[in-house]
Amino acid sequence: MPWTLEDYPSSFKNLDKVIRKKAIDIANSMLDEGYGEDRAIPIATSQAKEWYENASENEINDYDKNGQPTKRSEEGKKYDNNPERLEEDEIVVSHEDGWAVKSRNAKQPSQVFDNKDDAIKRGREIAKNEGTKLVVYKQDGTVQKS
Repeated sequence: MPWTLEDYPSSFKNLDKVIRKKAIDIANSMLDEGYGEDRAIPIATSQAKEWYENASENEINDYDKNGQPTKRSEEGKKYDNNPERLEEDEIVVSHEDGWAVKSRNAKQPSQVFDNKDDAIKRGREIAKNEGTKLVVYKQDGTVQKS
């Protein structure tokens, strides 16, 4: 059963209303994809806060008015279940456009940065949120640090 604006995890109660709404939406999507509540709640909280910090005022207002966290897609899940991806290390590797942050076995990076320091910072955040480690590679493909 999906969480709603009236029935949600207690850890969401102190979040700002629009951040809570976004966290509910993210957590519900993660549950749909097979993640456990114990993993979905902290990740959704972190991602909702990050979304709020980076969203424009128009995006926030639009989501506040029109976002429907309990409305599910008629076609079902968009992705294959892949909760094991949460157990993979995050890695920072050289990329044609700069430095990429991705899960070890992911086909595509989650983000690409112009400089390595920004990629490492983001990789640390993701690894901390997921409870995994970060492995940083040099341009030549050898491990720089773990």
